[in-house]
Amino acid sequence: MPSVVPFLPLPGDAQTILSALRQPGSLGAQGVLAPHMARAVIALELEELVNIAEAADPTDAALLYRSWLAGPDRGVKAAPVWHNLGVALQRLGHAAEAAEALAAALRLRPGLWQAGLGRGLALEAAGAPEAALAAWREVLPPAEARRQIHIQMARLFEDRGMLGAAMEEARASLLIDPTQADAIQHLVHNRQRTTSWPPCTLNVPGISDDMAELHAGPLAALALVDDPRRQSEICTHWINRKVPIAPPRLSPVEGYQHDRLRLGYLSSDFCRHAMSFLIAELLERHDRSRFEIYGYDMSPEDGSDIRARVLGALDHHIPIHTMTDDAVAARIRADEIDILVDLNGLTKGARPAILRQKPAPMQVTYLGYIGPVSLPELDYLICDAVTIPEEMDAEYKPRPLRVTGCYQANDGRVPELPSVSRAEEGLPETATVFCCVSHHYKLTEAVWSRWCRIVSRVPNAVLWIINDNPESHVALQARWAAAGLAPERLVFATRTDPARYRARLALADLFLDTTPYNAGTIASDALRMGLPIITTRGRAFAARMGASLLTAIGLPECIAEDLQGYEDLAVAIATDPARLARIKAHLATGAWERTLGDAEDFTRRFEAALLAGRAAL
Repeated sequence: MPSVVPFLPLPGDAQTILSALRQPGSLGAQGVLAPHMARAVIALELEELVNIAEAADPTDAALLYRSWLAGPDRGVKAAPVWHNLGVALQRLGHAAEAAEALAAALRLRPGLWQAGLGRGLALEAAGAPEAALAAWREVLPPAEARRQIHIQMARLFEDRGMLGAAMEEARASLLIDPTQADAIQHLVHNRQRTTSWPPCTLNVPGISDDMAELHAGPLAALALVDDPRRQSEICTHWINRKVPIAPPRLSPVEGYQHDRLRLGYLSSDFCRHAMSFLIAELLERHDRSRFEIYGYDMSPEDGSDIRARVLGALDHHIPIHTMTDDAVAARIRADEIDILVDLNGLTKGARPAILRQKPAPMQVTYLGYIGPVSLPELDYLICDAVTIPEEMDAEYKPRPLRVTGCYQANDGRVPELPSVSRAEEGLPETATVFCCVSHHYKLTEAVWSRWCRIVSRVPNAVLWIINDNPESHVALQARWAAAGLAPERLVFATRTDPARYRARLALADLFLDTTPYNAGTIASDALRMGLPIITTRGRAFAARMGASLLTAIGLPECIAEDLQGYEDLAVAIATDPARLARIKAHLATGAWERTLGDAEDFTRRFEAALLAGRAAL
């Protein structure tokens, strides 16, 4: 049996007229209201009428509504009354009359979808299913309108950090049209961010897990798959959708003949961003007798000290915020840049259409995107022998260009750090503290299960992680409880400023790395603060960053080859005080400063790699 829609509720005081309605003499001939009662009902405000009728039985409600509608000057405001009359008539079983009343409501207010819904139900009850379907179609927004509205709501919810609502709207849009690659990309990545595992299982007809993975986008790919070929396939799919076809090349194939090579950096992160904290001293230490440094800056003007430092390290600062891609490419060509270093790759803020025009004879991508960037106009991906061993060269586009030692630039300046304590951070003073402050999109179900087992195997241990977003917070707490672990053994760290973030890393005992997307800047910061890292050596660049850092700093014993080895290694070190103390002592005696933090040495190695790459073109 078809159901009926409810009355449209409105406030009011019903008792007086309801009581009068039940008194003798209230009803006139043929079941209509007596004149004095009709006048009282006609004089009612709309809110009062509806509240009175809702408290009456359907027969009296219909009588009240009809009497009110007989009054003068009803106009558009009568639409909800016609709707409620239709509801009352349907409850009385008068389906055909109900359909007519609901049609009247729609004529007055076409957007009153409740009336359209009720009219369809009434027509169905009256034995007219085709008419019911037509009635519903009349009030149903077109599929394209609904699709676009859902997408815009998803975008705005995501911008506001309301990821759960954003995912609901994106999925609603995909249920209308499952071929929307951008919607799939955002839904998959938001599922990663909220630890909605598995992230590629969208439960949308027409979208398989494999298809969702292919549409996941470059950033999500690094945390989804530990396979450079598949990462490259996902990136290529994104580039084909997002980046214009390559126009004619701008730069001369033979290059230029400058006494000092013109080295250009292209970035949207010359601001308070991890990128700037890494490269500031590299920019400062470039050999000015051999290089002239240009910065093509599309970064926000955030007024930060680090932005001022980066811009101060450039010989030429070229703001390009308001310039088109064509104009930027033309400017780079006019500046005769010998080597263009793209610091974005395929991350937020990237403008690959500039690179497509080949404005510089040698173009490399560095640091921003730790994976293949399958843009034919790029000549090299800067890496090292650990992150991309030579035997894996064929799996990467562009081709690898290795820096001797670790690929990662670092700022060796001694930072000013505040004093911190475990008590201030809500950590037990005597506990073994495992920590990871990476974004939750890097966290996978396999890694989380290992973390739970590690904590369960180490007495008096806690896990300290970043409080990334409300959805992942709730989800991880529930999984923690499901693993049988006490809630007080899971501690969430609040976000803070860079100085405090670094200082409090020293409060932990072991940093548990993520895979297949390792920590990068954070891992280097942890080692600098004397915090040992446990990582795995995966296949792809992003899954080998931790191994590169640990190899460079002299702690290969902290590298595991698989997740079982990772779990066992973390437990073994945490439960062996002498071993943990020895590892921490190694870090405490200047290991970071001598290796990863030696910016002068890194700059010379970085420059040598660029020169070798240029000679090989």
